[in-house]
Amino acid sequence: MSFLAAGGLLTPFPVLRDSRHTVLFAVTLENQRTVRRALIDVGTNSVKLLVADVHASHVDPVIECSEQTRLGCGFYHNMRLTTQSVARTAEAVAQYADKARALGAVHVRVVATSAAREARNTDHLQSAIRESSDIEIEIVSGADEADLAFRGVASDARLAGRPLLVLEVGGGSTQLVMGRLPKPSFRESISVGAVRLLESIGPAEPPCATDLDRCENAVRSLLSRDAAPRLRNALSACAEAPVAVAAGGTASVLASMELGLTEFVRERIESVCFDRSGLRRWVDRLWTLPVAKRREIPGLPPERADVIITGAAIFAGLMDCCELPVLRISTRGLRFGALIDQNAWQVPPRCDVANET
Repeated sequence: MSFLAAGGLLTPFPVLRDSRHTVLFAVTLENQRTVRRALIDVGTNSVKLLVADVHASHVDPVIECSEQTRLGCGFYHNMRLTTQSVARTAEAVAQYADKARALGAVHVRVVATSAAREARNTDHLQSAIRESSDIEIEIVSGADEADLAFRGVASDARLAGRPLLVLEVGGGSTQLVMGRLPKPSFRESISVGAVRLLESIGPAEPPCATDLDRCENAVRSLLSRDAAPRLRNALSACAEAPVAVAAGGTASVLASMELGLTEFVRERIESVCFDRSGLRRWVDRLWTLPVAKRREIPGLPPERADVIITGAAIFAGLMDCCELPVLRISTRGLRFGALIDQNAWQVPPRCDVANET
């Protein structure tokens, strides 16, 4: 008999296994539609873990972790993942997979986004994670990444039934998605992200006004060339104005900085709304400080002190180009969306179970 922590209690649940001791199916006796799942998100900047009890579209997080492995470090000049970044990432995935299994997750799913899907040597990353974790990673397309981010944000009960415009800024790409569940009416994945833009701009230390100008011009050029005009047209055709929501690590960090939080508190982070002037104040401040001073800002993880300047500039550019008066913050996104993506969990890939009884 195995045990699953549910609502602070240890609840017994039956587990069916094949000859390789692969978990095929598990349900709690208390609620046959609730299952503990784990999602590991391999991004351009960091690897993130979400272990949660999932019931239909409701996600009850058990643990959330993040480790910056910078898979996209040095990537964009030749579109090849470095040996060092692959090794860091594979090790982080292995550690998170072990943690998830120890917490009773019946299936561990690993998805990879921008850097992995664009790399010429993605097979190196796949092999490294297969060897370290015995898990096959899924490389998601930009469109699928956008859809998962939208589903995740829309899982917030406070947004139920409302039209949404989700802006998710990642390390290598930015997703714009608008509409309602079950299928958004507009989605776009743009090749601009906090790590990609930082490596492209190569700002001085500390950044100067010319660096900020180059950054904002690059963002404006990418958005105005294609995505922003189409999005503005889609917005003008909406019968009801959508709620604009920012998702992703940069969004949560900006909210934490606004509140001066030194620990993750979902309810407080998701209470934050930025208007254009409020976000612009952060952009202007961040781009005048050296990285050492940025590391001292409450709410800003020290390891993100370099990429926060470009991430904030992308969000400011999005608000300007899309003429958004207010942007609220969500801590839910791709990981939440992937956990409630029922079709993806029908046949779990092979993985060993850490604790057996």
